[in-house]
Amino acid sequence: MREGILQPDKKMRVLVVLGEGGHTIEMIRLLDLLGPAYDYHYLLVKEETLSEKKIHIPGPIYRCNRPQWKVENRWRVLARYIRLSWQSLIVLLRAQPKAILHSGPGIAIPVATLGKLLGAKVIYVENGARVHHPSLSGRWMYRIADLFFVQWPELQAEAFPEAIYAGSLHG
Repeated sequence: MREGILQPDKKMRVLVVLGEGGHTIEMIRLLDLLGPAYDYHYLLVKEETLSEKKIHIPGPIYRCNRPQWKVENRWRVLARYIRLSWQSLIVLLRAQPKAILHSGPGIAIPVATLGKLLGAKVIYVENGARVHHPSLSGRWMYRIADLFFVQWPELQAEAFPEAIYAGSLHG
């Protein structure tokens, strides 16, 4: 078989962006459902230690800076997002994912946007806490995601008619 043609023995590489709290729980549950059929790589913020401990399917872990704290001025947040975009590009070049999977933590916006520009597929799962009103991440990802999932039929009907409703990731 020639170099570069589909190699069925290789697993598809997926970059999974873990946030904190609910974002991580949902992604870990989804990965448990998908199983080890993929080559998972993980992106987390540097300060997050709990999410790493919850990973059941091993894979390389990349770290980046948190884009913002709860209360900061806009210029500082902009500067942090510029730095995060640079870090995201480095992660994408190292991991070379075919797909990026996330549920909307702040670190996911630059990596998903840059990944899309580099040819990766973007898979977004709107956070399960969003029943009637979309998140800011969801509104952005709805425009660029190749697959967009919601966990509530109400959200699909009210905000994201082209989304896929596939049930809840909450136990």
